Amino acid sequence: MPSYVAGVDSSTQATKVVVVDPENGSVVREARRAHPEGTEVDPRAWWTALCEALDEVGTGDVAAIAVAGQQHGMVLVDGRGEPVREALLWNDNRSADAAHDLISELGGAAAWADAVGTVPVASITATKLRWTARAEPENAGRARSVMLPHDWLTWRLRGGARAGADAVTDRGDASGTGYWSPHTEDYRPDLLELAFGRALDVPRVAAPGEAVGRGHEHGPVPGAVVAPGTGDNMGAALAIGTAPGELIVSIGTSGTVFASAAKPTADPSGLVAGFADARGRHLPLVCTLNAARVLGVGATLLGVDPAGFDELALAAAPGAGGLVLVPYLEGERTPDRPDATGTVAGLTIANGTRENLARATVEGMLCGLAAGVEALADVGVEGSRVLLIGGGSRSRAVATIAPAVFGLDVEVLAPAEYVALGAARQAAWALTGGEPDWRIERDTVVEATDADREAARQVREAYATITG
Repeated sequence: MPSYVAGVDSSTQATKVVVVDPENGSVVREARRAHPEGTEVDPRAWWTALCEALDEVGTGDVAAIAVAGQQHGMVLVDGRGEPVREALLWNDNRSADAAHDLISELGGAAAWADAVGTVPVASITATKLRWTARAEPENAGRARSVMLPHDWLTWRLRGGARAGADAVTDRGDASGTGYWSPHTEDYRPDLLELAFGRALDVPRVAAPGEAVGRGHEHGPVPGAVVAPGTGDNMGAALAIGTAPGELIVSIGTSGTVFASAAKPTADPSGLVAGFADARGRHLPLVCTLNAARVLGVGATLLGVDPAGFDELALAAAPGAGGLVLVPYLEGERTPDRPDATGTVAGLTIANGTRENLARATVEGMLCGLAAGVEALADVGVEGSRVLLIGGGSRSRAVATIAPAVFGLDVEVLAPAEYVALGAARQAAWALTGGEPDWRIERDTVVEATDADREAARQVREAYATITG
């Protein structure tokens, strides 16, 4: 029997598993299971989804596995390894006030950027620890350790508490907690205690590509080599690989703009999170809360399906006749406005058409990501081309309009489960001892014309005027 590797993407919305040939990275089987909706979820639901998806693809020929998971989620467990409460996800904004308090208590945003590369916002794990300590002292008192979503699933694959498995993580996902520093490559227990009020056990940070154990004999992948896993954005970066000047823009539940960098970044404005990656380099990243689902809301308002929405948006001229949509439909992380709502501005009798509303929806969503491109440039990470991935990239309107908003050439990568593929690459690395040389299929490049660049300037100026 051939030996394959499995990569898991445990995202906000679903578990996706790909079984991959480690020789060339080709996908031989895949499965998907939905997750419960909401911004707090019992992590045992993720485990059930993972086991069901692995059962569907079959694991008898799987020699290694890795899990890439949604970043920042807080999984607090007791002394037996059982969750003390539902996990708080990255998009749960209840800890916004805690973020402001922590910034003040350390001496300001610059102090946090210097310490861990990231200024706390509601998504960061440290702020969720502070909220729990203040709002739920009984649950906080029962907690003995804190893990990230992918840490907890990796630990369960190895048997968890019943097998005496130690908890492990990787530098990429750890860098999004607010208490691990890409500058020192180590935890900051003082910041964890500042957040929670006392010490908690944290997972060991494994080396890139390390084999951290084997699947438990009674688990879904018995005997398989288990890699440390990573965060979802790090998984996508691991799958794709980038040349200098290439920025990855992912349009999914969240919108992210990130790039590979040799050195850590520290942005006191808080716009750029100075994460580490899963390879031993760094991954400066800007994240917005409002991305692909904005397009869904636009289609619903206009009473059309996604193809009809694309058709409407592409029938309007760049700039939508001056109609501007600010898509802060779930608050916003970048900029840090957790209580914000969406805004339609510049509406007149002349521009009040269905076509312009569709175009303004696409442009508004992309403008938030274009601000991320600018923020990366401000910390020295310049882009000359955008690689577009994620569910939202499959929209014909998004792919066509993106160069006119970013002012850069855009390459839409072929649809694939990039996060799961990155996890599979890490699994193959742990299995063989060397990172595999897989090639990702590239798609058509959409060039930004001079007219596009001028349209981009006008659209983004109008957007910036409204958002301040």
